[in-house]
Amino acid sequence: MSPTSPANPGCPTRRLTTAQALVAFLARQYTERDGRRQRLISATWGIFGHGNVAGIGQALVEAGGGRSGGGNGGGRSGAGNGGAGNGAAHRMPYLQGRNEQAMVHAAVGYARQSGRLSAHAVTTSIGPGATNLVTGAALATINRLPVLLLPGDTFATRSADPVLQQLEVEYAGDVSVNDCLRPVSRYFDRITRPEALIPAALQAMRVLADPAGTGAVTLALPQDVQAEAYDWPEEFFAERDWHVRRPAPDAHELEAAVRAVRSARRPLIVAGGGIRHSAAEETLAAFTAATRIPVASTQAGKGALRHDHPADVGGIGHTGTATADELARTADLVIGIGTRFSDFTTASGTLFANPAVRFLHLNITGFDAHKLAALPLVADARAGLEALTAALAGRGHRVDPAYETEYTGAKEAWEERVEASFATPDPTARPTQTQVLGLLDALVTEDDILINAAGSLPGDLHKLWRTRSRDQYHVEYGYSCMGYEIPAAIGVLLAAEGRTPPRPVWALVGDGTYLMNPTEIVTAVQENLPLKLVVLQNHGYASIGGLSESVGAERFGTAYRHRDADGGFTGPPLPVDLAANAASLGMRVLRATTVDDLRTALSEARDAGGPTCVYVETETPDTVSGPPPAQAWWDVPVAETASRPAAVKAREEYDRQVAARRRHL
Repeated sequence: MSPTSPANPGCPTRRLTTAQALVAFLARQYTERDGRRQRLISATWGIFGHGNVAGIGQALVEAGGGRSGGGNGGGRSGAGNGGAGNGAAHRMPYLQGRNEQAMVHAAVGYARQSGRLSAHAVTTSIGPGATNLVTGAALATINRLPVLLLPGDTFATRSADPVLQQLEVEYAGDVSVNDCLRPVSRYFDRITRPEALIPAALQAMRVLADPAGTGAVTLALPQDVQAEAYDWPEEFFAERDWHVRRPAPDAHELEAAVRAVRSARRPLIVAGGGIRHSAAEETLAAFTAATRIPVASTQAGKGALRHDHPADVGGIGHTGTATADELARTADLVIGIGTRFSDFTTASGTLFANPAVRFLHLNITGFDAHKLAALPLVADARAGLEALTAALAGRGHRVDPAYETEYTGAKEAWEERVEASFATPDPTARPTQTQVLGLLDALVTEDDILINAAGSLPGDLHKLWRTRSRDQYHVEYGYSCMGYEIPAAIGVLLAAEGRTPPRPVWALVGDGTYLMNPTEIVTAVQENLPLKLVVLQNHGYASIGGLSESVGAERFGTAYRHRDADGGFTGPPLPVDLAANAASLGMRVLRATTVDDLRTALSEARDAGGPTCVYVETETPDTVSGPPPAQAWWDVPVAETASRPAAVKAREEYDRQVAARRRHL
């Protein structure tokens, strides 16, 4: 007979290490929404060191680790080792990373592509491996995307103290470097006894599956506890479904929302990432069909409507379109759906300029729903839109036809500006950055996915890109983290596996971003993933260079150039060959020097079956061929006192702009 659990008399037990028990538990957790069921933790990324190799590392061997079989996390072959009780359905696939931060980015890319219904775990050693998780954890939490972090920790028993890489704090014996993860995690626990894993693991799954509370979840695992055996109750390893809620709106809040919409003459919807997380795109389209209210989008919300939908007016805010921003300035009701209303969206409090403007915010979290003194409609985006559509249907509400004519005409005018930015009159010339986007725009279909996060590309993409499907536009702009794109593309490819032919996934990076984090190219090569990497070489930090110039910092420290005789950085460009670097990491590289070269290279890369890089040096655009300038302000404080004329002039402009800011109360 099996031994029984002291905590649950009569319940059979299984003797496993803490790490083995955790891996076996994770392999049996599922999410369910709208009748669809999938693995909650479908794979584990890991880099092993002394803090996790004998614990989680050994447990993954027991669990039959290997490549994931697709978005649902099922294994491709073989049953797991019986010691952890894993059949083929309960394997825990393992993915090998090269950088701990990058592993979290890959997991976040996977979670976003999976609609937040499936996630990855990430395990690291103690010390640098653990602290390298912090940036990725912040990105996950800010973007409300689930990832499970499993860093090793110092000995719970203190039998070896201090251990290699231990942070010794004189005033607190229970502090380790993993405490850096507390402020960037939605849930944190340190498992100092095997039996403590049971409540902690259940809490971790609760948070990961909670649409209102998800983000990075950290279970710090002391290396001695990982390897310690315990008699675990069998019921801990039963399959468990975590229902992902779709909370409906409160009747009182819904009625107030209906009154606000019906009384508005110039309403504007701001679509955020919550639309995508809720899979509410069709519901939004139905709402706009009934009301004809125009829809602007944040970076996370772009794609909520297709670019050619009559109500879509493009990106909003500092990187938005002229159409959306002009509508925002005159709107009397701004309907936020699933957005955080960041400073880029609100133009640092200067965009919504109508003295009578009010806000209605549909959001699954009360924290976000009350921003800007809004009328809150706390609900799931899809459930809330369905309720609002139904409540308005019987009252015959629709915007004035003149308002509809106004914004559709403005949209047509903006499209002419997009065409001008994408035009390539000289096929033998070096392309500008916007011409690179234009060539991609002419090539892709709704199957393609574009990934970006930082630099000048997010602004150009938000203003100009014509999104063709709900998940084509993948720009991480909650944390705008350089180095996100390549690993995130790997995560997206893993989530999109199983399609024949596979979906083309493009990671668009500048040279500054590439130098931050190219290491996961090796992972793409190892897994033979058809990553399409486009590297735009402009010899520096172009986005920050432009910002530096506008705030009076004179582009200082933003160019990749040799030092000059005066100690500055105005010498020749550095002789860095990023194409050769990508090739050295195993990618096939296509170099393009002209518009025609680039058109051919992009087409070839799209058809490639393995990881392929397109490398192009871009030309600085002129005022005619370049992207439209920012259509709204962004607050970056300028030096209040300065001796250099550039800073003095910039401060004058700053004072003029900041005077327009208002607090919405």
